[in-house]
Amino acid sequence: MVQDLNAAAVKSREVLELIAKKTLESSEREKVIADSVKYWTDHVNPGFLQYRKSVSTDYTAVEWDDSGSVFRDVNGKEYIDFLGGFGIYNVGHRHPKVLEAVRNQLDRQAIHSQELIDPLRTYLAHLVSLITPGSLQYSFFTNSGTESVEACLKMAMLATGRRHFVGAVGAFHGKTLGSLGGTSKGIFREPFLPLLNWSHVPFGDKDALKKHVESADFSGNRVAAVVLEPIQGEGGINIAPPGYLAAAREICDRYGAMLIFDEVQTGMGRTGKMFYCEHDEITPDLMALGKAFGGGVMPIGAAVGNEKSWDKYKDNPFLHTTTFGGNPLACSAAIATINVLLDEELPAAAAEKGRYLLPALDVLARTYPDVMLSSRGVGLMIGMEFANNEMGYAVAKHLFARNILISGTYINSRVLRVEPPLVITYEQMDRFIGALEESLNAVYKEYKL
Repeated sequence: MVQDLNAAAVKSREVLELIAKKTLESSEREKVIADSVKYWTDHVNPGFLQYRKSVSTDYTAVEWDDSGSVFRDVNGKEYIDFLGGFGIYNVGHRHPKVLEAVRNQLDRQAIHSQELIDPLRTYLAHLVSLITPGSLQYSFFTNSGTESVEACLKMAMLATGRRHFVGAVGAFHGKTLGSLGGTSKGIFREPFLPLLNWSHVPFGDKDALKKHVESADFSGNRVAAVVLEPIQGEGGINIAPPGYLAAAREICDRYGAMLIFDEVQTGMGRTGKMFYCEHDEITPDLMALGKAFGGGVMPIGAAVGNEKSWDKYKDNPFLHTTTFGGNPLACSAAIATINVLLDEELPAAAAEKGRYLLPALDVLARTYPDVMLSSRGVGLMIGMEFANNEMGYAVAKHLFARNILISGTYINSRVLRVEPPLVITYEQMDRFIGALEESLNAVYKEYKL
């Protein structure tokens, strides 16, 4: 391709006209599909389309609009969303209150000056201090979960003067270079080695964590922070066993390390509490937020810390900054999201709906044990484990054919995640259970089990 500004002007006008349309003609829909496939291949990454071919009955499905717990493709075909954007849509797709807040803010100011005090950042930081447990007090706002993890790592370095981090096998903390060190799967890490000084210990093993931190302290390679997901999302919906988070807290206190909880996926009501750590009544020194924090409307994350974690950062607030993190539009979305979660009591709804879904999934696992091994989860963060990767992919493909969107986890692809919006209805959950039973039966027959 060569630079062609005239062509860019024409194409941009064409796309803006499409964006402005409420409905598309048949010819326009066909053109959108054809253009999307071509431009994805030519200018994004053709590997993704090959992946979609392997797990979808229609890899050219192009999403176009959404609401509540469903989205529709460009042809108007409706899908129930049991993937939830990997945990983005806790308050649903395009919640009216979140949209209204963003539109109202857009009518006044979109991006702040970078120099003066922007009020929505302060209001949001105050709200976060009110909804987070324990002594968490300060917030640094980011554009994504992985940036939130990066900020937590830097705060831990500042607070301790150390550079050694300890994570868990099966962890996923993002793919920017700092957080990638904590992400444990070699396929993501190896092309970018060497990374920061990270070690990994088995998730849930209190003794292994204690021995590692103790040995690091003895050798002088002292630990800056232990970084944990209370439930490993991409690792396969692995739940911290009883007492594990409390042990991590005690170990960090004993050896002068920060405790960082990555609640990017578990936070904002997904597990039946506003944050998972509330289940175990353990407060970290730093917490990373993202995904659902912006209500599925605006990208925003946060690194939230206590006095100890923020002390050195207060001496020089320019040690870590961001141009767009905490911008007024994103903050307005997060403020509205917090309001919706509380007013509609969505964390409690997630707990109740999880108690409805999990027994039904257990019944199906017992009915088709050669295909589906088990299900596990807390609230509406649920994983279904299958006999192998191929069967998991096959079930996902059959569900997609039945207008249910679902997907596997990055690190343990035998596990399909069940993370619908917290506003999912019981009727929609029943439709999912029925479609899953049909899909399991189809895979059972295909494999002649």
